[in-house]
Amino acid sequence: MASLARTILDEHLVRGELVPGTEIAIAIDQALAQDATGTMAMMQFELFGHERVEVETAVVYVDHNILQIDFKNPDDHRFLQAMSAKYGAWFSRPGNGICHYIHCERFATPGKTLVGADSHTTQSGSAGMIAIGAGGLDVAVCMAGHPFELPCPKIVGVFLENELQRPWIQAKDVILELLRLRGVRGGRGAIFEFTGPGVSTLSYTERGTIANMIAELGATGAVFPADDETKSWFDEQGRLDDFTALETGDAENDFDEVEHIDLAALVPLVAKPSSPGNVVPVDELIGTPLAQVCVGSSVNSSYEDMAVVGSTLRGSRISEKLISATATPGSRQILDQITQSGTYVDLLTAGVRMLEPACGPCVGMGQAPPSGANSLRTFNRNFPGRSGTADDNVYLCSPAVAAASMLKGEISDPRELTPPEMPARPPARPAVVQGHILEPVPADEASSIEIPRGPNIKPPPEQKELPDTLELRVLIVAPDDISTGDLSPDGATVMAYRSNVPAIAEFTFQHRDPEFPRRAKEWGGGFIVAGDNYGQGSSREHAALAPAQLGVRAVIAKSFARIHRRNLIAQGIVPLLFKDAADYDKAELGQTWRLSGLQEIGEGLDEIPCQIDGDQEITFTHDLLPREREIVVAGGLIRYLNEAGDRGREALRRLVRAPARRGQNVGRGRGRRQPGADPAAPQLPDPHPTRQDQAREQGGRTAPRLPARSVRRCGQGLLRLRDFREPGRPERRRSEVERAPPTLGRAI
Repeated sequence: MASLARTILDEHLVRGELVPGTEIAIAIDQALAQDATGTMAMMQFELFGHERVEVETAVVYVDHNILQIDFKNPDDHRFLQAMSAKYGAWFSRPGNGICHYIHCERFATPGKTLVGADSHTTQSGSAGMIAIGAGGLDVAVCMAGHPFELPCPKIVGVFLENELQRPWIQAKDVILELLRLRGVRGGRGAIFEFTGPGVSTLSYTERGTIANMIAELGATGAVFPADDETKSWFDEQGRLDDFTALETGDAENDFDEVEHIDLAALVPLVAKPSSPGNVVPVDELIGTPLAQVCVGSSVNSSYEDMAVVGSTLRGSRISEKLISATATPGSRQILDQITQSGTYVDLLTAGVRMLEPACGPCVGMGQAPPSGANSLRTFNRNFPGRSGTADDNVYLCSPAVAAASMLKGEISDPRELTPPEMPARPPARPAVVQGHILEPVPADEASSIEIPRGPNIKPPPEQKELPDTLELRVLIVAPDDISTGDLSPDGATVMAYRSNVPAIAEFTFQHRDPEFPRRAKEWGGGFIVAGDNYGQGSSREHAALAPAQLGVRAVIAKSFARIHRRNLIAQGIVPLLFKDAADYDKAELGQTWRLSGLQEIGEGLDEIPCQIDGDQEITFTHDLLPREREIVVAGGLIRYLNEAGDRGREALRRLVRAPARRGQNVGRGRGRRQPGADPAAPQLPDPHPTRQDQAREQGGRTAPRLPARSVRRCGQGLLRLRDFREPGRPERRRSEVERAPPTLGRAI
């Protein structure tokens, strides 16, 4: 059996070859954004001039900036609701739940591709799809009908054996074990495909926990099979029509690399401050005093996660040593279930503060810990200051460890407790969440919608062409593992400016170098110098937009995290690498560096000479893919796509989407005429045919097809596109269209 991840990639391949590290482009079926990234993404989508989104399904969620303490966040929510209605995206209201949880409930589909402006979009890999986190601009480009470009990922097969020793060993320990083995840089350029007999013992939501946190390894994504467990979930969600059984690879030679994990041998694990990769057994931390314990939010907020904590606390009270304890369900549907089962009352009476379904404390949106105190959380990240407290000490763990620790007010081993009696899981009621996902307005009515823009909503900054020579000063010399939270901090105060780049730029490097914005403005911009894994963490493109606003034109580092590297390119900041990593030690704050020949990057230049203070010289290189060379020289992705002249038209032509594979993306094939094109003009052939195109032209056979089943908004209802083969012509596909009126809680 071939790798499932590779099969899906091949089915959606628009350009390139599936050779790890080489440039590929894939067709995108679904796109998502959330309010912290969505305002900028939707404004960037506007720049393309499309009347509707050009993907099967686009969803905008409000789950991050949910505090409405002044006009800023409510203005964003109003803006996003209007933009979604006008341009054909679904809109999930505030309080409905976290984007990647709801997407797994209502939209994730086996065999599809999803790009989301949230790094934990990867959670939908639990459904057997390729789900990738990306910057807002890349998502906007996909919503405008272009393919998603990325270095072809290698496929890492993770073979799971035996079964977890429940209830005290959980799925969180599986992903923490992978982080212990590989660290936060150990998944760069890879999709992890989970296989082996242990997979069938994991629930759909347990798989979601693992797929969610695969992002902490720097990975592109994670894929699980779509099996009987997946089918049961889809049946419960009223979405059985969207289910297709898909198997993962089952032999080591199906993958580029392999890992083996014995689920029965795992122990409770904890990630120490301040990195998800700083993992140790709980035994090493027993007795560590705590001021706070938080459960749920961005990961581990499923019904089962809430239930194990509630059952453990039933009839008890949280320790008096704790300042607070919180629980955050992942969606309104999960909140409904814990209410039905009595878990909500168990948590409430134990003294746990019950929060609405939203990201909340995971992104510093309330419930910050005391200064200098220890906080134990079931979240996915513990970067410095992410909690909202600058000198925080955040530990990451499973819900079982969190529950045991709530009782003692210190990190504890749950295996010392008697397993509790767990309440039966109530049937899901999808209508509880679906009722608050608003349909887009029909296309014939959308043109009349006016978009309200509050005073804090500012358009994206204009991109500028890259000069051939840059002579600027070093603004900061940063260490390894700088996170996007260092560049654009979390917390209620800063995140309220996500729609206002000039304002949010004033907080750049707030926790590491508060003088950075002032220095950048006084020096007329400059360079950022950094160590390894620069830009780890979230997909927030503000970590690139804000430095660009301050005049940063290049970042020179030992290595880059995947999403942030792409965000830098998209916003016109050149990501350069030290040819000799030891040259990092020569960098000092305030030095003047002169880089020349930058325009030649687009013509194939790989080495960039740099003079330091007009004296010593060092050399930079880069790992830009062919298309990325052109983007950085142009000054950014929007400028690249919208350039006037032959170069701009050629770029648009080459980026047109591939024809439907297995019936997907019907009507948006290669050679599609651009808006305003002469209808009598001949369509242009694709200059980058895929291997499948070539095989078809030569009469050869291609890889087995995945069944295609897609739904897209069109006019008054939903169109379900069902593919079937023509008699005697198995290679050809056509679609019949069946009207399916939207119904609350039914399959989407």
